[in-house]
Amino acid sequence: MAKKLVIVESPAKAKTIEKFLGRDFEVRASMGHIIDLPKKGLGVNTRKDFAPKYEVIEKKDKLIDELKAASKRADEVYLAPDPDREGEFIAWSLKNILELQNPRRAVFNEITKRAVQEAIRKPRQINEDLFNAQQARRVLDRLVGYKISPLLWRRIQSGTSAGRVQSVALRVICDREAEVRAFVPEEYWSIIATLSKQKQKERFEATLISRLKDVDALNSEDASADGEEPAATETNGSNGAKSARPNKGRIKISSKEEADAILQDLQGASYNVLKYDEREQRRQPPLPYTTSTMQQDASLRLYFKPKKTMSLAQQLYEGMELGERGHQGLITYMRTDSTRISNEAQEMVKAHIAQSFGDPYVGQGRVGKSKATTQDAHEAIRPTDVSLTPQIVKSHLSADQFKLYNLIWRRFVASFMTAAIFDTVRADIVAKQYVFRATGSNLKFQGFYAVWSREEDEKLLPVMKLNESLNCHGLKPEQHFTQPPPRFSEASLIKELEELGIGRPSTYVPIISTIQDRGYVDQEQRRFVPTWLGETINEVMNKHFPNIVDTGFTADMERKLDDVEDGKRSWIEFLSTFYGDFKSTMEKAEAEMNRVQKPLEETDEVCPDCGRNLVIRTGRFGRFISCSGFPECSYRRSVVNKTGALCPQCGGDLVERKTRQKKRLFYGCGNYPTCNFAIWERPVPELCPNCGGLMVVPKGSQEPVCYNEVIAVQRGAEEKPLQDGTATPARASRKKTAATAEKATTTRRTTRKKAAEPAKNGTEKKAAVKKTTKRATSSTRTTKTPARRATTAVKAASTAGRQTKATK
Repeated sequence: MAKKLVIVESPAKAKTIEKFLGRDFEVRASMGHIIDLPKKGLGVNTRKDFAPKYEVIEKKDKLIDELKAASKRADEVYLAPDPDREGEFIAWSLKNILELQNPRRAVFNEITKRAVQEAIRKPRQINEDLFNAQQARRVLDRLVGYKISPLLWRRIQSGTSAGRVQSVALRVICDREAEVRAFVPEEYWSIIATLSKQKQKERFEATLISRLKDVDALNSEDASADGEEPAATETNGSNGAKSARPNKGRIKISSKEEADAILQDLQGASYNVLKYDEREQRRQPPLPYTTSTMQQDASLRLYFKPKKTMSLAQQLYEGMELGERGHQGLITYMRTDSTRISNEAQEMVKAHIAQSFGDPYVGQGRVGKSKATTQDAHEAIRPTDVSLTPQIVKSHLSADQFKLYNLIWRRFVASFMTAAIFDTVRADIVAKQYVFRATGSNLKFQGFYAVWSREEDEKLLPVMKLNESLNCHGLKPEQHFTQPPPRFSEASLIKELEELGIGRPSTYVPIISTIQDRGYVDQEQRRFVPTWLGETINEVMNKHFPNIVDTGFTADMERKLDDVEDGKRSWIEFLSTFYGDFKSTMEKAEAEMNRVQKPLEETDEVCPDCGRNLVIRTGRFGRFISCSGFPECSYRRSVVNKTGALCPQCGGDLVERKTRQKKRLFYGCGNYPTCNFAIWERPVPELCPNCGGLMVVPKGSQEPVCYNEVIAVQRGAEEKPLQDGTATPARASRKKTAATAEKATTTRRTTRKKAAEPAKNGTEKKAAVKKTTKRATSSTRTTKTPARRATTAVKAASTAGRQTKATK
């Protein structure tokens, strides 16, 4: 019988921790939360200090009884949910529901033997301030959502909702969309000269930057902007439009006529070196990952959605089976906004770098500046043991788990390596009254780039002397247009929310999931575009609830919640201050908000049932086509977006579709269910120049390739879409396909045997043939890939027809 009981959140974590603690401990899982606010109703008494009415979550009664029994058998009970606000809430709810008298709170940032045993040796009491901060957030979000959402249901559309943070995220996306629409592109030109040293074949390019009389002003402007290069990062500049270079002294060519005039002026010009600078430049390593930066990098480098990234990180945190090493957590806690690293981890990583790369590669480690919104409750995300390199654990991880662990490991090691050193060269070349500039760089010492990938190409320049004459091999004018600020991707939206102080590490994924699931935004080329419904919700919220969608107000609410966590503010006083103004705003909105009429888009088609015109309407699940005579005529069908490509199996149109559960975009034949062809890759109308087959754009690429090449490389690499809106896991496909094939073979043999048996009369004979044909057809429908399902179905129908003839 166990003397001590430890309760964690997940079974996987329980299994790992039980091995660390030994026989004297029993470890059980609460399976996440055990109580919550009710699904129906507000569940908060606004007249009595905002007292929440918690209910046991459905189907958790049996689990609670088991935990109660286990706690009564134990001498001591340790509550060990995750080390954050939500984990503290779970610990508090376990204490109250299980009626524990004096439970210990065990907190660990990583699931390793040392960390777990240390947490058990030094437990603490449940932190009431941390619990109150989570309770205040939950009650606040319930007040906003359950008060505003019913009003939006009545005035706009059923199924809509508003949220304290999701509505702000929607506003950020809609504001950016307004900037994109209002943007007026401006034309500008550049002129590039192809040059070389005299009597040398190597050529390089230089760009026209200034007139000779303005070059001093330009150089002084550049000198003020120069300095040590920033730390390496993949997310800089991804939130908005690229900042313009200083205009002082820089030449501006606004039209083709101006460009032609300069080209005419440069005819016969001689090119001489005006200035030649060589300097050493350092690029600092990146900081270790926070939740936000990990989600951004996983999106940009691995094409992982934030939800997938956090799911994989949870698995790595809870632990994996590593063969002889046993079950071990691979990374530290993955919900953090800090870049802090413990002294012990710093010593370990520096020793690993010195052993693997040498002492010159060992850096001091960069310390990130703490923002006002940084809680700094946990370390940065890092490997629990830096000696477990990605290659060592690769065989024990899935492909996606390995990709994420590899990214986290390399980022952590790189952050404690020395800066990369470049030899940079800049040459200014004068031709008549114009100045061209050529730049180049050479990696002198790779530093942290020994483990962190570098994507920029090196441009080498020859050594030149002042006043040296150069040969010009041609001038190339190029037309450009200024670009609007880019729409937000998942990565850049997370970065924007973090910079605005909106949300916390645990909320980024729910925010992005909610605005997509509600149909407020669509994704085009991995960028968010607001739908009509999203823009309508945003417009109404801006008009009637300006504080709720104000970024400054929302960030201030987050800071006040942090004050509650630190014990500086009462959670009841915090909610009272908010609710007074909110209640008045709500009453005013109830009186003034008008009903919004959904737009109808006319089409050129007529209804096949009644002959009236068909229109496009917007409903709870998106846009659809219906009869303009509704409700007299109930004809309707879904909106089909054609890709212009044709199905390689039947020649039908390939159209956009979405899976049922995750609403993931895929492309299927428009002749479904007759044809079941479906793929993830976006098809293009052009045919393959080699084989005349289908061309598609693979994930992470911009250029179309032949679909046959994609099949050869990616077959079985991921789940395949099915036309019924589901997806079958690729890993199970081999076993399933083999089992299905065996079952189909057995069925066919049985069918032939039964068909060969003489029937008692004609009626029974027909029934037997019909029944066996149906079985044969259904058994072949369970094949794996969409491309092969239709072929198999045709073969089954043909076989069934032959069997029917033979029986007759």
